[in-house]
Amino acid sequence: MISTSTVTLTAEDGHRFDVFRALPGPRPVAALVVVQEVFGVNHHIRSLATRFAEQGYAALAPALFDRVESGVELGYDEDGLARGRALRMEIGWDGAVFDIAATMEAAAAHGRVGVVGFCWGGSVAFLAATRRKPACAVCYYGGQIIDFKDEAACCPVQMHFGDADPIIPPDAVAAIRAAQPQADIHTYPAGHGFNCTERADYAPDSARIAAERTQAFFQLHLV
Repeated sequence: MISTSTVTLTAEDGHRFDVFRALPGPRPVAALVVVQEVFGVNHHIRSLATRFAEQGYAALAPALFDRVESGVELGYDEDGLARGRALRMEIGWDGAVFDIAATMEAAAAHGRVGVVGFCWGGSVAFLAATRRKPACAVCYYGGQIIDFKDEAACCPVQMHFGDADPIIPPDAVAAIRAAQPQADIHTYPAGHGFNCTERADYAPDSARIAAERTQAFFQLHLV
């Protein structure tokens, strides 16, 4: 049976933040840090963490927006997107990586630790792979990965992009491929956010294939 709870962690700069935690039982096969979109640790992110727990992983989703405002859960509309982008800009990258690092440290009590992120979280997951040392990282449609493409990853990395994503055009994906030749990069006939059932761009077939590839990647590098 899956158990869920909220715990509070402290980052290396002293910031305290909440983490949604989903546990599969007393002996997880490994641990995952699930990194939010710009919409906060909302229903979708909690459901993803719970789904990973159903696959046997201890899944921890840190509330990165706690650095500005606690309890942020935004809707998938223009107002939610604008608010999420503003919060993301206010937080910056260093604070987000601090919180991921603290969550990784807590998750290590459950085994080897991977990071998986979506949207903004996809870019944060990539920075975790280059600036911290998870066992592996999976990045879904991270729009800012292009800005950090020349940073060297410290672990195996898998990426998922939509061919019709207006935020991440094909030439950006090509540039990322060229800069990260060791990365396992996949594209799909889909737009941005294709893995999220609550977004207009949800593409069930692409989401299913990406999930299968993600699970296989975790099996290879975590279990």
